[in-house]
Amino acid sequence: MAQFLRGKQAGVQHDLSVGLAPELFALDQVARYGINSQISSLAYDPVQSLLAVGTNESRYGSGQIYVFGGNRVSVVLSSPRKSSISKLQFCAEKLLSLDSKNDIAVFSLDARKMVASYSPPSKVTALLTDPTLDYALIGLQNGDIMAYDLDRQALAPFKIMNLWKEHDPRARNLPVIALALHPRDIGTLLVGYPQGAVIYSFKQNKSLNYLQYELQPGAPGGIPDPISARRLRTPQLLHAVWHPIGTFILTGHDDSSLVIWDSKTGKLVLARTLQDVNVDRPGNVQSSGSTQSGTISLNAPLFRIAWCCKQNPDDTGILISGGSPMDPANKGLRFLDFGQTPVYATSSWQVLSDHFAKPKSQYRLITPPNTEAVDFCIIPRNSPHYAGASDPIAVIALLASGELVTMSFPSGHPITPTNQLHASLTFVHPFVNLISISYVRRTRWLGMIEKRSQGPPILVGGAEATRPMKRYEDRNILQTAHADGTVRIWDAGHGDEIENEAMLQVDVARAVGRTDAVDISHMSMSGATGELAVGLKTGEVAIFRHDRNRTYGQEVPYVHKTEFGLDDIKDRADPTVKEGLLPLTLFSQPRGPVTALRISDVGFVVAGFEDGSITVIDLRGPAVIHEGNLQGFAKAASRGSIRRSTSNHNQSRPEWVVVIEFAVMSLEGEDYSSILFFMGTNLGSLITFKLLPMPNGGYSAQFAGTVSLDDKVVSISPISVDTGSPAFASPDTVASLRNGFRLNGVVIVATQAGVRIFKPAGAKGASKTWNDFLCDSARVVRYEDRGYALAGLFGDGSVKTYSIPGLKEIASTRLSDTLDARRFSEAIITPTGDIFGWIGPSELGVVNPWGSGQDTTLSLDKLYNKEALLPPRPTISNIQWISGTQHVTPSDLDILIGGPDRPPSKRMVEQMRSEEQQRRAAGRSADAAGPSSSGQEEGYWAYMQRQVQERTEKLNVMGDSMDRLEEHSSNWADDVGKFVSQQKRKAVMGIIGSKLGF
Repeated sequence: MAQFLRGKQAGVQHDLSVGLAPELFALDQVARYGINSQISSLAYDPVQSLLAVGTNESRYGSGQIYVFGGNRVSVVLSSPRKSSISKLQFCAEKLLSLDSKNDIAVFSLDARKMVASYSPPSKVTALLTDPTLDYALIGLQNGDIMAYDLDRQALAPFKIMNLWKEHDPRARNLPVIALALHPRDIGTLLVGYPQGAVIYSFKQNKSLNYLQYELQPGAPGGIPDPISARRLRTPQLLHAVWHPIGTFILTGHDDSSLVIWDSKTGKLVLARTLQDVNVDRPGNVQSSGSTQSGTISLNAPLFRIAWCCKQNPDDTGILISGGSPMDPANKGLRFLDFGQTPVYATSSWQVLSDHFAKPKSQYRLITPPNTEAVDFCIIPRNSPHYAGASDPIAVIALLASGELVTMSFPSGHPITPTNQLHASLTFVHPFVNLISISYVRRTRWLGMIEKRSQGPPILVGGAEATRPMKRYEDRNILQTAHADGTVRIWDAGHGDEIENEAMLQVDVARAVGRTDAVDISHMSMSGATGELAVGLKTGEVAIFRHDRNRTYGQEVPYVHKTEFGLDDIKDRADPTVKEGLLPLTLFSQPRGPVTALRISDVGFVVAGFEDGSITVIDLRGPAVIHEGNLQGFAKAASRGSIRRSTSNHNQSRPEWVVVIEFAVMSLEGEDYSSILFFMGTNLGSLITFKLLPMPNGGYSAQFAGTVSLDDKVVSISPISVDTGSPAFASPDTVASLRNGFRLNGVVIVATQAGVRIFKPAGAKGASKTWNDFLCDSARVVRYEDRGYALAGLFGDGSVKTYSIPGLKEIASTRLSDTLDARRFSEAIITPTGDIFGWIGPSELGVVNPWGSGQDTTLSLDKLYNKEALLPPRPTISNIQWISGTQHVTPSDLDILIGGPDRPPSKRMVEQMRSEEQQRRAAGRSADAAGPSSSGQEEGYWAYMQRQVQERTEKLNVMGDSMDRLEEHSSNWADDVGKFVSQQKRKAVMGIIGSKLGF
């Protein structure tokens, strides 16, 4: 009976929810965007063009691994136990992770799942893989090194005991700090310990050189402390890396010293910091040019070091995170470009030292103010070798806050992640402060593209899975406001196939003409025109329109022009954008933060400010057509209060607009329809305005009435009483007004304490109060063709739906297990029932209560491309081979580590199968040409057995081969020496003979 009376009171004669039943209410997990927690590690595979991101464990869940490819390709992998991801490394078609629980997990990129896990007996302190090897070298807390067979998913028999104890048996606390394979000779391993580094030879099974950095009394080191400089010091080693051709080794220490060693002799070439050189010599420090000599400053620790090279591996430079003075102005990455490395065999010791002491140039890759880059991920052009630092085109810096910054290399120019990285990565590039959703017509969105000057794409790997086609006419276009003042716009979809995956970007900071204090408070986008309005906490409202940039490629000086109360900001368009959302006009009056903003589909913008003022803008000018204040409307409030007892108290509190909505309908007592906009306030007032045409072609705003609801307004939903469809102000509806079109409608206003359905502007209507919990978000939604209902998110963590107009509860389900109930006020309910809400600080979830209880967030995207070939590993030069360097191939090292009893790996089997197929194809060609004289052909398994036997024989003869190689090289060198001596003797005798007349 109560539902029937509410329908009569509201003026709605039909049950608009007649087709909805509780059994239709089942929660679907539609999609997830963003990163679930703080980013802890990064890894990039240039062959597959994939980026892996690991996160820390937090109250929002366990650490996860995200693997991103081109466009919207993404796969989420989970660690074996609830933990944080400490390290990630790609190795051919596998991805390895080390977590905080000391578990090493091996994931298959092809199968998109974990295939093996291993828990070493001691804490893992270093992890090393090579794309040409089927093993992972594991450095332990006790100083030992173990080998894990990635193919057989078991521990290999190979093990290296603590190497530093051989050098100093009295040393204690000797964990393995760093592991690095020689970039050209895979048979040589660099091992870092806290006391120093060791060069180890697999083929000789012994240590070749020990590199220990000692500072004599009087030497300043990286921290020029006069007190500590009086004694002998051994700075602790933090990093150890190879020169790209393996001639030198770089070690980084806890005093910010960068020490370069000769890898052949183990002799120290140069010790320096980012500012000074020869810091290992007692006395005055020589400046490298960046600071004045003798300047004492504390340096940040060295977080990460990489020795990079260009296409020519002799052209090198060092990229460093940390090590700079503790000054906010010096934050960021540093790149020391040394240029072409001198020829080692013909260069003096002083030439080599000067080469590293005086870089050809230095670059500072700037990060945002007051931030520290604690890690980075290099983006090589195509090769995974040289420790992943070959010919980089970009670098992604990881800040201490967990945010990402992408920069060009080596110049350090910022690279926008728009259309370069996955949409989820933009949530931390930088952090998202605010979201908004618009429902843009499909045809309009397909035409909204952005043409921006950009470099080569960073991620192109993988292939997207086919998703169902849901031909919604309106797309869920998500707008995300970021901490740097940018807004990114993209299609979040309905869990369906996305036709236009492109992303648009708006630079609000550039539009308002400053880089600081650009805090976005509200955004609104028109679904029909694609125009965007952005409101700031400083009171400005900037409006953008999709257009072609008339000043593309030109930095035009801004000329201040104000007309009709608005500033023309077309000249502030980004010169790198050829086509996209460009600045149009700016409203900049000091009225406090923007508290509500709405742009209509028919060319009007309404903004509310914290001082209670409102502004109406007609974009046809553009021009400001109305300005007012809520204090003038409070006196005209009708007596329709739901909670009258608090009305006197509310009059003493400041009031401002929090919700704005446009509609076309007839007001109470009028026999025609007009353009309306409703404004709900923080104190529960609903104010109605009419937009009326004027003889000069413009429009004027006229106050129509107000209703006091005595509670904060959450949502305003105008609907038609006949069909229940939204009564928004669309272009087609407004165009029909001149033909006498009339729409009989009501407004459903949801507040924190209740809901009211009434005829605007001041009818009493029907109402209902929420029983126990406040409503944080609400909207009228439509489920297929079954009907309409009011959906709301409540403080008890549930989503509930109510019938229209009876306001009877249809169904309810708990949502706090999926979304963060504390941020329900920031959640958005779309007209189709999709709910966009926050799961964590940087992760957004999409659910739909009108579903079937399915979870469609599991990605079926493909990651691994079998046709992407791994380039061969670089080898030693001819000169190195002639000089006696014993080269070990990856196949030889595979035999050394795996032993003779290890069966061929899957990679070897695939190679054998390929060779066998080629051999059989060649045999068939020979048979076609003539009869074969070889008899019966060898079978495949017999062929593989023979390969295994040959593999075992190689192990027995490899040592002899190495000895013979060394002997032959020595004999060859003796022969060359004898030949040169004979030639010199003949030349001398020839000269003497000519002088004597012979």
